[in-house]
Order: sequence, then structure tokens, then C-alpha cells
Amino acid sequence: MTTAQQELLSVPPSAPATEPSPPRSLFRDRAFRQLFAAAAMSKLGSSVSYLAIPLVAVSAMNASPAQVGLLSTLSTLAFLVIGLPAGAWVDRMRKRSVMITADLIRVAALSSVPIVWGLGSLTLRQLYVVVLVSGAATVFFDVASQSHLPDLVGRDRLSEANAHLVMADALTQVSGRSAGGFLLSVVTAPVAVAVDAVSYLWSAMCLLGIRRTDPLPVRRADANLVREVRAGLRFVFADPVLRPIAVAGACTNLAIQLCQTMLPVLVTRELGLPDWVLGLFFAVGGVGVFLGSLSARRLAGRFGAGRVLWMMGLGVAPFGIPVALIDRGPALWLAAAAWLVTTFKVGIDNVLKVSFRQSVTPDVMMGRMNATMRFVLTGALCVGSALAGLLGQAVSVRAALWVGAVGLAVVWVPIFFSPLRTTHALPK
Repeated sequence: MTTAQQELLSVPPSAPATEPSPPRSLFRDRAFRQLFAAAAMSKLGSSVSYLAIPLVAVSAMNASPAQVGLLSTLSTLAFLVIGLPAGAWVDRMRKRSVMITADLIRVAALSSVPIVWGLGSLTLRQLYVVVLVSGAATVFFDVASQSHLPDLVGRDRLSEANAHLVMADALTQVSGRSAGGFLLSVVTAPVAVAVDAVSYLWSAMCLLGIRRTDPLPVRRADANLVREVRAGLRFVFADPVLRPIAVAGACTNLAIQLCQTMLPVLVTRELGLPDWVLGLFFAVGGVGVFLGSLSARRLAGRFGAGRVLWMMGLGVAPFGIPVALIDRGPALWLAAAAWLVTTFKVGIDNVLKVSFRQSVTPDVMMGRMNATMRFVLTGALCVGSALAGLLGQAVSVRAALWVGAVGLAVVWVPIFFSPLRTTHALPK
């Protein structure tokens, strides 16, 4: 048992054994507060750069649509190229040190944009390098962050900790992009990138403020990167809990991405609605994720953590239809409500599935498990984007939305045909 677990599970000697004191809020734990602040600032920075980097390319470099598309591709390429070995590397290092290093790398990369722009020497090639380096650092930060959480809070409080972190993620999706849009209306895009760099510096400072010991993994003399990556893949796809979570998560990401990729084309080009309508529609999705993360633990306590995963999936199955039928007038509001319900389920999934993943994985495999999951889930996003473009071009935009709706209707099936179907509590 780690020091963090001993602190969180201990009770005063005078407390009666039959009436244990309720666990104190994680926000009373300074180490968790610092980690929470670091994760929130990191996500906020990513939300700002989601708008700022492409606008730098468009406004300052007069980039073509193809060049902006390449910029977006390079920002996620690292998850597919180094996602799996990153897990093996993280398992060999102190997790918090990896996160701090990743933050500082992102600070350096992003800071170069306003500096070189001020000198009048900014090029698209530099932007390509910046997003590629930042994406690689984000891979390490995300894998290390999820792997470090059990050490910090104890495995018995993972669902509570993940609920807080998912809520922060949802709020930064809504507020971060809104703030990013406002910031870009006040200052130039390169200056907004500088604000993004500051957010990562703040994240690093929060992590440096954690005084709890960052465990150093035991080094093995026979360590082999390829063998360790294979072991991570085998561990995930041979485990009766992790395998259905990976498959269900990939199906969800594929279906969601089909919708998210084609909705901007349909809403702004075919329906002729203003850009703010699309922004509001996606903001509703962030609200859904927030509400789902807020409700996840309560629903899991009432119905069982595993049961909630497939019951909610089955319950929201019909809600993909109004999204595919989105149109002007009442159909727009109906689609927004359906999107809210769909992302509500995503918020529940993000809390419970991540908690299950961390609970069943031993410390020695934590980095590789998270990296394998990230590889699978990000791969599904890439496939979803490509499939959406193919269907939108060869058939129609609505055809892509209908395929996404069908996918959302069946994402509960892998969970139903697994041991998770009747699982009540998270494993300890």
C-alpha cells in the first residue's frame, strides 16, 4: 500500500470500528489539489491552442485548407507514432517528473511562435514542428497523468478523483474555447499562443508544488522496449475487463468523430446557419460531459458501476437519430438535446471506464495500459475522421451522420457481453 493510500484510509484510533468516519473530500488533500490545478490548466491551454494555432496559420501565413488540415493531422500524429512506446518509457520513470518535463517542452515550443512572429520570420514549417513537438509532449503528459493518479489518491478513491478531473476537462472544453474565441477577438493569434504557453508553465509550477514522494519504478536489467510494448498490448486485450472497455471506447470515439467531423459542414454550409450556432451546439456537448461526470459515481452507487455502462448505452441508443436529422427550426433544438444526452453518457464513461482501467492494472503495467488505450482510442478518432470524409464525399454528409448514429446505438454491446455487465463496485 502506498503512503497516499495509508493517509486516505486511516481513521483516528478513538473512532468506533462500527462507525467509520466519512472520507474527507479529495480537495482537502493538497497534493490532489495541485494535480487537479495542473490538469485543468493543461486542458485549458489545449482548448485555447485548438483555435489559436490554426488561426495563426490562416491569418499570419495565409495557409490553404490542405495546409491547415496537415497542421491538424500533425497535432495528433504523435499519439499513433509514439503512443505505445511512450507507455513503456513512462513505466520506467517517475510519473510526475515526466509531466513536468512535458509541460516545459510545450512551453518552449509554443513560446517560439510569438517570438519568431515578432521578428517577422514565422513559417508554416515552424508551425508544423511546433504542433508535432507539442503533440509528442502531450502524449507523455496524458499517459503519465493517468498512471500517477493511483499513487497519489489510492485505488479506493479513483472514481472520485476521475470524476473531478473529467468535470474539469468538460468545463475547460466549454470555457476554454469560449475564452479562446474572446481572446482572439482582442489580440492577434500569435499572442494567444503565448497565453497558451503560460498555461503550461502554470501547470508545471503546480506539479512542482506537490511534496508527496513520486515513486521510482524498479529498473530491470533485461528491459526491452519492444517486448514491453507487446506485453502492454497483450495485457489489455487478454484482460476480460480491459478488452471490452477498449473495444467500446473505440466504437464510441469512431461514432462521435463521424458526427463531429460532418456537423460543421452540414450546419454552416448546407443549412447556412451562423458559426455561433455550431459553437453553441458543441458547447452543449461539453455541458453534457460535465453533467455525466457529475452523476457517474451516484449512478454507479445506485445501479452498479458495470451495469451503468451498458444500461446508459442502451438508454441513449435512439438519441443518435435526431443528430442525424438535424435541420433548421425545431429539429435543431431536438438535435442539440439529443447531443446533450449522448455526451452525458460520454461523461459517465470517462469516469467509470478510466477508474476500472486503473483499478485492475498493477503499477508496473500502468503506463503501458494507458498508452495502449490512448493508442486505440486516438486511432478510432483518426479512422472516424477519414471515414466521415470518405462518406461525405462519396455519398452525402447526412450518410456519415447516419453511420455515426448507428454506431452510437451499439456501443453498449461489448460491455454487455463481458464480466462488467453485473459488476457493482470498482475492484480494489
